Amino acid sequence: MTLARRRGLVAALLLVMFLAAMDSSVTVSAAPHIVAELGDGAAFSWLLAAYVLAVTASVPVYGKLADTHGRRPVIVGGTLLFLAGSALCAAGWSLPSLIAFRFVQGLGAGAIQGTVQTVAGDLYEPHERGRIQGALASVWSIAALVGPVVGGALAQYGHWRVIFLLNLPLGLSAVWLLARSFPKERLRNDAVGAVDWRGAVGLLLTYASLMALLTLGGITWPWLSVQNGALLTVFLVLVLVTTRIERRAAHPFIPGWVWQRRELAVASLTLGLMGVVMTGPLLLLPVYAQAVLGLGPAASAAVLAGMTFSWPTAALLSNRLYMRVGFRDAALIGAATVSVALVITVSLTHLGAHAAPFVAVSALLGIGFGMLQPALLVGVQAVVPWNGRGAATANLMFCRETGQSLGAALFGALFNAAANQKFVVSADCAAVCQEHVTTGFRYVYLTGTAVAVAMLFLLLTMPPLPSNSSRDQRDRELNAMHEG
Repeated sequence: MTLARRRGLVAALLLVMFLAAMDSSVTVSAAPHIVAELGDGAAFSWLLAAYVLAVTASVPVYGKLADTHGRRPVIVGGTLLFLAGSALCAAGWSLPSLIAFRFVQGLGAGAIQGTVQTVAGDLYEPHERGRIQGALASVWSIAALVGPVVGGALAQYGHWRVIFLLNLPLGLSAVWLLARSFPKERLRNDAVGAVDWRGAVGLLLTYASLMALLTLGGITWPWLSVQNGALLTVFLVLVLVTTRIERRAAHPFIPGWVWQRRELAVASLTLGLMGVVMTGPLLLLPVYAQAVLGLGPAASAAVLAGMTFSWPTAALLSNRLYMRVGFRDAALIGAATVSVALVITVSLTHLGAHAAPFVAVSALLGIGFGMLQPALLVGVQAVVPWNGRGAATANLMFCRETGQSLGAALFGALFNAAANQKFVVSADCAAVCQEHVTTGFRYVYLTGTAVAVAMLFLLLTMPPLPSNSSRDQRDRELNAMHEG
């Protein structure tokens, strides 16, 4: 592949990833305008939940399809589905219809998120992949900052439907770049198998029941309720049924070897725990900054700026670390850095620190995440062949996203329980607000520290992943077979 062609392909990958990332948060600030026009504000939370559900549940499906049917049709088809969902969202006539169309949009975004990471592993050698990981992390950081601002501005000064219409020209440009730059693929006949649609439906329903359990529990009804018990039962039954389907399938979407190989299983579980840990700061650090530090909404969001900028920077430079000490040890250093950052944050709440130290420790947290994720992702991609890289990468993304969903429910419930308990025993209104937020915040960060330490012990059970894997030579040979 020529340098110009590869640059065009990377530009297209970054653009579609940016669109998929921004649409995960762009509707949040536009909520009042959407509800004012379409009504039924009680169901608004499902606009985001439907998108996240579709993305997370479909990522393993697309990972397997990318291995068996090629990366190009999956990424191009997924982007077109995402654009079709965007057009339908712009035409939504009611909140239920908009939620349904957001689900369609999320199905397309699932193809984008998993396959972009897989193609990035195909394009770059292990010692180069830190650069593309830094670029992808930057895309997510920028989208997290820009999404709510753009959504709110378009809804206030234009119309909320423009939020979705903007995806069309940008997305079509990306499709053109993909079609123009993506190398042709010639798959071996034995690589293409029957599609396990029963397993795909089972996986989707399983994750849907989990999302319903996490979204409705503790909000619509108490955690300890008949409704929640019924949802938990449905979830467990679906887990058993889907597992049975996948074990019997000739070509399962989540291949057994992904979990049978210890290094892959440990990497997946570690990224799942990382998803849990990262949710606490993202959700509660701005809340603490407003309620306790006395910052305004914009300034409180800026407290996360340290993590927003340090994460992609650390990811960009991570290749120097994992090529020197190995993938597992680089991940251990990242997990240790995360643990230290969480402990320091709890200490700051006892010292009555102002905003600046929280920004600094937020940056330290981003450095830890920026070292941890690329080391595991690139390490796994380096020890699996081309025709298994899609499934292995998608499984990592699936575990991380599932961890984030679990973390949001866990930390939300923990924060509310700790805060409400403190509220009951206090009398002064102003002091109550600060103290009960501080108490809940500490509980969340201490729990996050325990999860981070669990990551450390889990990583110690991982076999070392060689930074110069001999399998990469076989990958280059496979890539030569697949490129026209």
